[in-house]
Amino acid sequence: MESAFPKALFACLAVYSIYGTIFGDMLDIEKRNKLKKTKLYISNMRPVFNMRALYSDTTEGFVSPSEPNEGDWVKVRFRTAKNNVDYVYLVWRGRRYPMQKVESAVHFDYYETGVSIGSEKFQYHFEIESGRLTCFFDVRGAVNEANDYYDFVLIPGFHTPQWAKGAVMYQIYVDRFCNGDPSNDVQTNEYCYIGEPVRHVDEWDAYPASMDVRSFYGGDLQGVLDKMDYIESLGVEVIYFNPLFVSPSNHKYDIQDYDHIDPHFGKIVTEWGDLLSPGDKDNKNATRYISRVTEHANLTASDELFCKVVEEAHRRGIRVILDGVFNHCGSFNKWMDRERIYENAPGYEKGAYVSEGSPYHNYFLFHRPGWPYNNSYDGWWGHDTLPKLNYEGSRDLYDYVLGIGKKWVSPPFNADGWRLDVAADLGRSQEFNHKFWKDFRRAVKSANPNAIILAEHYGNTRDWLQGDEWDTVMNYDAFMEPVTWFLTGMEKHSDDFREDLLGNADSFWGAMKHHNASFTAPSMLVAMNELSNHDHSRFLTRTNHKVGRTGTLGPRAAEEGISKAVFREAVTIQMTWFGAPTIYYGDEAGVCGFTDPDNRRTYPWGREDEKLIQFHRDIIALRKQHPVFRTGSLKPLDSGYNFLSYGRFTRDEQMLVIINNNNHEVTKELTVWEIGTHRSGSMQILMQSTADGYEMGGKTIPLCAGVMQITLPATSATIMIHVP
Repeated sequence: MESAFPKALFACLAVYSIYGTIFGDMLDIEKRNKLKKTKLYISNMRPVFNMRALYSDTTEGFVSPSEPNEGDWVKVRFRTAKNNVDYVYLVWRGRRYPMQKVESAVHFDYYETGVSIGSEKFQYHFEIESGRLTCFFDVRGAVNEANDYYDFVLIPGFHTPQWAKGAVMYQIYVDRFCNGDPSNDVQTNEYCYIGEPVRHVDEWDAYPASMDVRSFYGGDLQGVLDKMDYIESLGVEVIYFNPLFVSPSNHKYDIQDYDHIDPHFGKIVTEWGDLLSPGDKDNKNATRYISRVTEHANLTASDELFCKVVEEAHRRGIRVILDGVFNHCGSFNKWMDRERIYENAPGYEKGAYVSEGSPYHNYFLFHRPGWPYNNSYDGWWGHDTLPKLNYEGSRDLYDYVLGIGKKWVSPPFNADGWRLDVAADLGRSQEFNHKFWKDFRRAVKSANPNAIILAEHYGNTRDWLQGDEWDTVMNYDAFMEPVTWFLTGMEKHSDDFREDLLGNADSFWGAMKHHNASFTAPSMLVAMNELSNHDHSRFLTRTNHKVGRTGTLGPRAAEEGISKAVFREAVTIQMTWFGAPTIYYGDEAGVCGFTDPDNRRTYPWGREDEKLIQFHRDIIALRKQHPVFRTGSLKPLDSGYNFLSYGRFTRDEQMLVIINNNNHEVTKELTVWEIGTHRSGSMQILMQSTADGYEMGGKTIPLCAGVMQITLPATSATIMIHVP
């Protein structure tokens, strides 16, 4: 039986060359199993493994370097309990390679092997033997059966920006953040959008209308500049702006001109013309609007103001990410010009809607002839206000958008990256989609190697996260949704309540482990972890368990029966998880709201929840004081109904996070030595939130054989640090 081979034999095995080179024996797993008289798994008998001790991941603590280049020699480590197993193997492509015990610490043994990384991705898991007992270890942890979907993966040459790893981000929906310059506000009747005149909302605190897209509150980039002290005081390290480019809507996901910042967000230094007359819906008569968005002086001044915002942010150590909407544009776009904004404006070519001879004709797919004013073009999901861009039909368009990608991350603008809207929809086939994003990555990284490329995507992200397209994604599947279901039982739009998922720790960890398998470490550490955003209900509203939207329940219902205690639990998870915790403006101040458009309420200047704001400041500061939260390992510990605990740890620092989502206190005996604490020593509370608020600091609880007993308040979140 192979498991009885003397350990010395493995130490004498030759070095073999694989993919790169791995130390060890190359016996095929299938052949090995045939040699065994009996195959016993961990479910068949009482384990001899100390299962809690088994651990590895792809952070720097277990893979060095964790973001290797082709040709690098990489050390891979695996941890077991001391003197607890016979053999540990690294398994790659159906073959297993013995790992050598290289360190024996107080409580653990560490096994290691070396890999010379080639040009292809390196995908592996571990196999552990003790006597006749075998188990496997992959992204899910210790399991009975291996599954290559859950293998650990290293992608040679895949690096994500160091500044983005674990960075605290702040998302700003500009029209609703702060009005710093009333002179650039959209005016009532300035133009017509989706069949009706736009309107200026004079009352800053008014609820968004049910048809909100044509309502403007006046927020702008000057307002962001005016509030930069506030943003910095939160501890924010990155600002992510919803779209800033010229556009007729308040959300600006229908771009009119990719080359310039919208003067309504920027500066209007010259204007002429008239507002639309009552009853007039023809935008060729919206001469005031035409002057504002086509005059070169306004566009230049607005671009310069953006440069000033970036410069000021950078001066404070804050990065800036732009929103790129490249799957579709807007019907107002100068390339299409359905609204005939540019038809007679000096310096502009005729749009594809206006003229068959337009230089932009092939930027769109038309289904029949009929110029001038041909409206037979493809719209994204059939929306004629969102013409789908026809990259397959125009190399000029393809190259132009690649140029836009480079332009805004280059001087003088110097943005630090892109968030990509509906990125998987771009193009008319998956093959073309991947081709475009590969080229986009090359273009952006050639202009700014430290720029991040972060995509919106729902569902499996693996195909785009292979190191040659996106850096990472908005983390719905492996963060927002599991956290929301566990703490509130609510769907992220507040469209459903699932009592079976509320407090379901097994479902939480199952979702987290499954969806995290789509990420490698470079993507995982920069993933955008949000609780709320412009597309979903505010998290604070989800805590009231009300199913509905503002159109069915009314906006006030979004504020009724909310639980700030549950919200603090969610923020605690967000700030102690791996990835980039991202605050949607106003969440930190207690803003509520059902899904779009109610989630786009204005920031409540003068009506803020100051206690919630201070909570965010303190927990962000705590996160930044402890690098383990950025790049350390994460290990589930004890869990139960409405109860989670997990560790964040390195060899130098061990943190414990405990969530009691029950409405009563609970007493727990928690095993914490498995995150690397001493068997003795103690755990000290650094922060604890409760139903009534929160406190920084707290009591110290002794460890006995690495186990701690603690009584947790109702609806609480606790962060503790190991004190030797």
